[in-house]
Amino acid sequence: MPKDAAVEEFAGLVRALKARDGRSYEALGRRLSVSASTLHRYCSGATVPEEFAVVVRLALLCGADEEERRALEAAWTEADRARRRAASPAPTPVPAVSAAPESNPEPSAPEPGPGPAPDPTAPDPTAPEAPRARPRRGAPAPLLVAAAVALVVLALAAALLGHPTRTASAPAPASTAPGRTAAPLPFTWSIGSQLWEGGCGHTYLVDRAPRAVAPPPVAADSGAWAGTHGAVHGGEALVRITVQGRSPSDAVVLHALHVRVVDRAAPLPWNAYRMDNGCGGAVTPRHFAVDLDRPRPLARPVDGLDASGAKVRKIPAVSFPYKVTSSDPEELLVSARTAGCDCRWYLELEWSAGGRTGTVRITDGGKPFRTSGTRGRPAYVHDSAEGRWITDSDSGQTG
Repeated sequence: MPKDAAVEEFAGLVRALKARDGRSYEALGRRLSVSASTLHRYCSGATVPEEFAVVVRLALLCGADEEERRALEAAWTEADRARRRAASPAPTPVPAVSAAPESNPEPSAPEPGPGPAPDPTAPDPTAPEAPRARPRRGAPAPLLVAAAVALVVLALAAALLGHPTRTASAPAPASTAPGRTAAPLPFTWSIGSQLWEGGCGHTYLVDRAPRAVAPPPVAADSGAWAGTHGAVHGGEALVRITVQGRSPSDAVVLHALHVRVVDRAAPLPWNAYRMDNGCGGAVTPRHFAVDLDRPRPLARPVDGLDASGAKVRKIPAVSFPYKVTSSDPEELLVSARTAGCDCRWYLELEWSAGGRTGTVRITDGGKPFRTSGTRGRPAYVHDSAEGRWITDSDSGQTG
């Protein structure tokens, strides 16, 4: 299948940056938090990064100037559009339904029929007009005055005591003065919520039989695959938060990351589909571990491991606070696990800058993240030789 021209152009720019940097796929991929094979697919044009944050980090690591960054962003935008077009199923054409010709385009006027029977109570137009009765003068004025006074008293009572139903539904007053808008955040943030461990390992829960589930996608197309199948993260969800300041000199301080679980339910009774056959990455990046089964989950910093060399090297975890600027972004990787619930959750990031403080809610496109336990669920892996999903026992895997 020939590569799209936009994808090939983007891949050429990535190859040029990688060649200029001089590091191996393994070493550069480790700095980008992707596997060596994933970075190689970026360079060959086999796939396109799902998020521009990866491209930003690549440009910074390889020393790209401002003009090169703009060219890289434009190329990625076109390549990502091409990737989405290729991943989206072609719409089924809807046959045009031609309107049947009307047999009676202009309805004929109804035939005049016999008129309605005369109303015996209606006045006879031929009879002489009866003299009109004069309106009575001298209406009961005291009654009108009393009614007006009662209305005034009721209005005053309502104004003083207030209407209880209106008070309950009244909108809250605006927090900003009229004519002024809230100041923008001093930083930008983006997320990746369809990440796989090592770029190849992940489990999804899908409410479909194996014959109705498509083969595993490449990691870059996992979002489209999960959306098409209505998939939910099984056992673990990896969320990457990229934070970048707006100013090159005025730093934004990130103080804490909080976890908020908004709903707990029993784990989903769906089938579990594994996106790998036991792949494993040489690098486990440092991250924040979250145990969603705890009553009050915390984001706990955890060391990473680098097993790409002769010796396993520990990557020390870094706790809050962090500082970010426009030229020094920060990436926070969160691993949220559960065994006993179908959890919906989100994150809150505390920050301060230039005398301002605030909290940003981190969600999955406006919705809570969702992770469900997989214990006891039928688990399947994909047999690429036979082109079908098979159980763990058939594949020789357990757990």
